[in-house]
Amino acid sequence: MKNRKGILFILSSPSGAGKSTLARRMMEWDKTLSFSVSATTRAARAGETEGKEYFFRTNQEFMMMVENNEMLEHAHVFGHYYGSPRKPVEKVISSGRDIIFDIDWQGGQQLRNSGLVDDSVSIFILPPSLNELRDRLFFRGQDTAKVINDRMKKCQDEISHWAEYDYCLVNNDLERKIEKLKSIFRAERLKRSRQLYLVDVVRDLGKESKNIP
Repeated sequence: MKNRKGILFILSSPSGAGKSTLARRMMEWDKTLSFSVSATTRAARAGETEGKEYFFRTNQEFMMMVENNEMLEHAHVFGHYYGSPRKPVEKVISSGRDIIFDIDWQGGQQLRNSGLVDDSVSIFILPPSLNELRDRLFFRGQDTAKVINDRMKKCQDEISHWAEYDYCLVNNDLERKIEKLKSIFRAERLKRSRQLYLVDVVRDLGKESKNIP
């Protein structure tokens, strides 16, 4: 029997607030963590590899996956579809291992409303300020000025969903936030409901008590 249930750790934030960096650092800390690779209809950026950063699909292929119930969640963001394929996630958690998601609030909401809600832990990452968020978007150099402006216009709506999450962290100090995430992961893994072996322990204690004079 597995010692505990696998957990879906959901990290969400506005673009540029640091969820991808935090997810990567957590996987460096715990090599047993799996990463939920999303499918997307956007083109691959320089250095991105099929199956590593994303599964790159055409619009038709993506919508076929949705119609066949092969997506745990999906959303249309800045002109492209993004979604989490179901089978890889279910395979990981059924084995008792944890998986980390780097998704926006729409995807996080769909996951929390899915049949996997009891196995999910959601964490929202806030930027320390909107000015710093804009600077981070420009600094990473992945988007045009127009796309960055569009992201900034949308970020307040994204931030408004922070209270829907189990935890919320302000990413004003990367190393401190990583330590806080480690604490969250450790505590969630120790919850009674996830310790499947405890049923056997309690049953054995009950049998043992019958033999006590």
